[in-house]
Amino acid sequence: MVLAFLFAVCLLAVAAYLVADAATFPSRQRQLTVRRAAGYGRMRLRRTGMERLRFRERVLVPAVERLARMTMRLTPKATVESITSRLLAAGLAARLSATQFLAVKSGLAIGLGVLALLFGVATSPMAAFLLTPMAGIFGFLFPDAALTMRVRSRREQIRAQLPDVLDLLAVSVEAGLGFDGALAKLTEHLQGPLVDEFALTLGEIRIGESRQEALRNLTERVATPEVGAFVRSVIQADQLGISLARILRVQAADSRLRRQAAAEEQAMKAPIKMLFPTVIFIFPAMFLVILGPAFMNLSRYLK
Repeated sequence: MVLAFLFAVCLLAVAAYLVADAATFPSRQRQLTVRRAAGYGRMRLRRTGMERLRFRERVLVPAVERLARMTMRLTPKATVESITSRLLAAGLAARLSATQFLAVKSGLAIGLGVLALLFGVATSPMAAFLLTPMAGIFGFLFPDAALTMRVRSRREQIRAQLPDVLDLLAVSVEAGLGFDGALAKLTEHLQGPLVDEFALTLGEIRIGESRQEALRNLTERVATPEVGAFVRSVIQADQLGISLARILRVQAADSRLRRQAAAEEQAMKAPIKMLFPTVIFIFPAMFLVILGPAFMNLSRYLK
């Protein structure tokens, strides 16, 4: 009986709601139309990429410039041009500017210094006094060391890749292509740091730069004797009308001989480099294994 009464009450409530909704629908529709008409032409501002860009220009860019100026005060000999040339030699100029690199140096020094200070405060004041300047100096010098290692490694890769690149250029020129077409064919079939530099040189030629000027820019970006000799040979061939294919063949053979000589030089240096870890790590263990039992027997006899 009670369940039937509750069911009837629920049905009446649902029916009343439906009747009220149907009765008030026209008025609600008119109110909605009036609100839409009143808000016509207005737009709701949303957080878009432009606002994030403004935040970057307002906060991040000034902070990077302040950190870069701080680095320039600490190292007056460092200039934006020298840092830019080193970044070009390392292949990082497209991803990192000179100002950003200088800011990284100061930011890393400050960050490591603060971390060392907090660690020293948590352990002992003496540790904070010693670790904070060491961490700051390390953070300031580490980007330069990493960039120097990157430049050296990239130059070695370019030296190793140069003979194969010159062979492909020679084959392309002998097949009837011009120097620009040979560079385009090179960028299509090979990959590596030297190919990237030649692609940049080809782009400079296509936008109107003379071939000689573009090749001189290549020697400025890649300061290696092999690339410099190649560029001088190509420029002389253009000026004197010498066969470019023959010049490329000679340069490829010469660079291959230089690569073989460099490999032999590294092989000759290997025994000397192996001497120090051998003396430091292998000889003590060997002496301990060989002479240890003899010293134990001698001490037993002496007792």
